[in-house]
Amino acid sequence: MSSVSSQDELAIRLRGVTKIYESGARALGPIDLDIRKGEFVSLLGASGCGKSTALRLIAGLAAPTSGSIEVPARASRYGIGFVFQEPTLMPWTTVRENVRLPLILSHVAGAESTPRVDEALAQVGLSDFADAYPRELSGGMKMRVSLARALVTSPDVLLLDEPFAALDEITRFKLNNDLLTLWRKLGKTVVFVTHSVYESVYLSQRIVVMTSRPGRIHRECRVEAPEPRDDAFRMSVAYAGYCRDVSQALMQAGEVPA
Repeated sequence: MSSVSSQDELAIRLRGVTKIYESGARALGPIDLDIRKGEFVSLLGASGCGKSTALRLIAGLAAPTSGSIEVPARASRYGIGFVFQEPTLMPWTTVRENVRLPLILSHVAGAESTPRVDEALAQVGLSDFADAYPRELSGGMKMRVSLARALVTSPDVLLLDEPFAALDEITRFKLNNDLLTLWRKLGKTVVFVTHSVYESVYLSQRIVVMTSRPGRIHRECRVEAPEPRDDAFRMSVAYAGYCRDVSQALMQAGEVPA
């Protein structure tokens, strides 16, 4: 477990967190985890290991069975942005109105919301598609809309649950690059759930490798790569070395008894 040097740097803290469903299935924990403000952390593990459960607990979408979760950003109604595995866009309205939805729900006036929507669309490169409908967009563009909708409230913490898993490799690489650019520019705390070793190494400052259910932290891996990361890093010997080390940790995590 890592610890922060000062409370002011804390974005997320989990202590002894578990999740047990009514059926008796143990989904998670116990886990202890600190995430600093502005850090990019990936939760990596096999399907069903509790990664998404941990993300939902951090977001406050579910309550832990035991343990404590501290997320100062949750004190603000929209201090957290969440991007789900599916874009979940409203098909009957435009890209602009899909992105505006969180502002409508928080009763932000149209005159104030429009420039914020325009800014969020510009951040994800969709200004020219503001009046398009979801059916007119590619899978990658739909995910960009979902990301813009999460950013429109200017959250301190951005949680992403395998957002690029269903996309082709070329689109996924492009969105990885765009996400890193946004992270550097906006300084958000990012927690990214993935089952891809390669994606986690490319994106993260720190990778939390989780065991099979019930998900616990097997190992934390730091990626000390120069910024900004680009395609040259993805093709480098250093990247291959990190991928090898994280892959080994993931295989070991699968051998840890429940």
